[in-house]
Amino acid sequence: MADFLDVETEAQFDEKLEAVAQQEPTIVRLHSSAIPEVKSLLYHAYRHEPTFKYLFEASRPGYEQRVRATLREGLKLHFEHQQDAIGLLDHDVLAAVALIGAPEHRFNLADQLSWRLRMMMTAGISTTKRYLDYHGQIRRCFPDDLYHHLPFIGVHPKYQSRGYGRLLMETIEGFCAESPRSSGIGLDTGNARYLRFYESLGYERIGEVRFDNITETVLFKRVV
Repeated sequence: MADFLDVETEAQFDEKLEAVAQQEPTIVRLHSSAIPEVKSLLYHAYRHEPTFKYLFEASRPGYEQRVRATLREGLKLHFEHQQDAIGLLDHDVLAAVALIGAPEHRFNLADQLSWRLRMMMTAGISTTKRYLDYHGQIRRCFPDDLYHHLPFIGVHPKYQSRGYGRLLMETIEGFCAESPRSSGIGLDTGNARYLRFYESLGYERIGEVRFDNITETVLFKRVV
């Protein structure tokens, strides 16, 4: 058996390696079949966030289980209502994701009985109440007109600092701009670094919600 490659084969192999290394990230539309991968990515993106640590009581045993349960039930609800989700693939691996709530589907979590029951059974009653309070206060900060909302958006820590967050947000804005009924995009964050990032993209502060020593900033950007 030959233990070497001829010059032409080596060159072709090097070209293939270079092509793989230079492969551009791909934006795809996600469906409910991707829930396990999306949940895993969002868990890694959110579990150290100040707001999540407060909402799901990081100092109490079972924190990770409560975070996973909330993400799972939130994803189920999102896809049950046929809402959009987009992902960014890096060499066929999901590196970033965003859930996009349509303008005409601004449902109140407090009215979602099946979601509330599943949350109480998996995340617990106190966690469900705390999350509902958070969601309600955030919701009241947004304008009354129709807009897109990003309930969850994240880049896996392994793929951060590569410009994927900016690419994902640009894609979201292009997607939302196609809707004549939407006045813009709303989101919220309790992370100062992410706040600066969103403001660099043109998002403006429209409200704040305080939880204990956490300040959640609500932002909005008009898209035309």
